[in-house]
Amino acid sequence: MADITRRLGWRHLRGAPTAHIRHHRSGKLAHDGPGLSFWFRPLSAALSEVPVDDRELAMTFRARTADFQDVAVQATVTYRVSDPAVAAARLDFSIDPDTGVWRGAPLEQLGTLLTETAQQHALDVLARTPLSAALVDGVSSVRERVAAGLAAEPRLPATGIEIVAVRVVALRPEPEVERALRTPAREQIQQEADRATYERRAVAVERERTIAENELASKIELARREEQLVEQRGTNARREAEESAAADKVRAEAEATRTVRLAEAEAARSVKLAEAEAERAVKLSEAEAAKQLRLAEAEAQSTQRLSQAEAARTVALADAEAVRCVRLARAEAEAAREVGEARAQAQAAWLRVHADAGIDGVDTLHAHAATRFAENLPQIDSVTISPDVLTGLLARLGGGDRA
Repeated sequence: MADITRRLGWRHLRGAPTAHIRHHRSGKLAHDGPGLSFWFRPLSAALSEVPVDDRELAMTFRARTADFQDVAVQATVTYRVSDPAVAAARLDFSIDPDTGVWRGAPLEQLGTLLTETAQQHALDVLARTPLSAALVDGVSSVRERVAAGLAAEPRLPATGIEIVAVRVVALRPEPEVERALRTPAREQIQQEADRATYERRAVAVERERTIAENELASKIELARREEQLVEQRGTNARREAEESAAADKVRAEAEATRTVRLAEAEAARSVKLAEAEAERAVKLSEAEAAKQLRLAEAEAQSTQRLSQAEAARTVALADAEAVRCVRLARAEAEAAREVGEARAQAQAAWLRVHADAGIDGVDTLHAHAATRFAENLPQIDSVTISPDVLTGLLARLGGGDRA
């Protein structure tokens, strides 16, 4: 697309090297060529931009073979505009003088023309070709026929179009048909695989039979050798038993001889030990008797000494106790005498005090007797006086006061 800028009512166009620009001013051709750059007035200018580079047109269409099977064709056509003046005259490549955008869709027209032309030639060649041949050689035949048909098409040169190359990418049948066509090949491949499997199994079975025969021969040889081994083991066992019996006999004789010698030695040792033990017992008895005698004498002397000491201590303790008792009796008598004298003096003083106070002697004796009686009574913790007794005492005291 051309680059157009605005400047005070004028327009400036700058084209690309791959775009052919045609400028008509007032019906006359003013500029013509690729990659142009010029000023123009939009009110009197008519502009066309024709691309001259190679362009790829991908197409996909469906066709039917001679045996009425649908196939999908994928192809690509490479083309270019060889005569821009003719193309601009046959197709609308005019652009807007303000934006530089095509006013029509010329490339879509070219694409439709090329697609329909190529499809026509491809359908023609596939309609006379069965499906199997089309799948094998259809790509090359369709490519050659489409290339030849486009080259011989008179409308393309009249439009200024040149075909550069034609490529057929793929030619595929319907998915169900494709799976059906793949089935024989798959079956053949599967048969080859099965045959290889069977052959491998046959080889494995043969090898297993050979291994089994070898194992059987090995087992037979092992059984024979094991029989020889058992015989040899029996011979060795008998020989070992004979040697063991002879050794046991020699060992028993030696053991009997050793036992007899040990018994004789033990008897002699026992006799010597008994004699020594008897002698030691006699000596121990004598020593024990002497020791007991010495201990009895020492015990008697000790007992005598302890009796004498105990008697002396008892006498001393009796004398001391008698002296202590005499002293205590004297002290108690002296204390009783002093207490009696003090009590007599206190009673005499008490009587003198009552006599001096004019109290009758009989009442004084009664009071003294009451005091002595109170001293000999047991301890009284509490006294309960009933209201009747208290009332009688108060009445007596009140009558005595009035008297």
